[in-house]
Amino acid sequence: MEVRLDVGETLLLDLLNTTPVVGGVPHDELGDADAGRRWLLAHGQPSSEDEWHALLDVRLVLQDIVRRDASPGGLVPFVEGVTRRASLTGAGVEWTLHLPEGRSAAARAVLAWDALRRSSPGRLRPCANEECRLFLIDHSKPNQARWCSMAVCGNRMKARRHYQRTRETRPS
Repeated sequence: MEVRLDVGETLLLDLLNTTPVVGGVPHDELGDADAGRRWLLAHGQPSSEDEWHALLDVRLVLQDIVRRDASPGGLVPFVEGVTRRASLTGAGVEWTLHLPEGRSAAARAVLAWDALRRSSPGRLRPCANEECRLFLIDHSKPNQARWCSMAVCGNRMKARRHYQRTRETRPS
């Protein structure tokens, strides 16, 4: 399969965030083949069963890497066979990315992770709410974002800290 070099944060972050906790219960948005194919199509990716299986596998490895529970070595199978070729056009050099059939979306996610790791080290991270399983990419200038959503996790964590502080300072 041949596509233009275009690895984006959206594919990566959306993939990492396909295992949210909904109403206190873990949920898998790619849990069955139909859901996985729909997700792949919605993200402009090939939607074969092989693509879905590779996506499930790479998601687990990438989540573990971002949580610092694994090393990047586990990503090797997803980038085997990936090549880039240059060609000259009237505008200059154009790069074409060649992705392995059956795991092209997984390869794209790995390439997006690597591009983000290089361009913005430390900005991809898990939400600081331990009950949340989502991830965020911090685009703030001071690089101090902690929660996937200030309105949900940020507010919840601040309210919890406030409750604990007021409880500790109350006379017995």
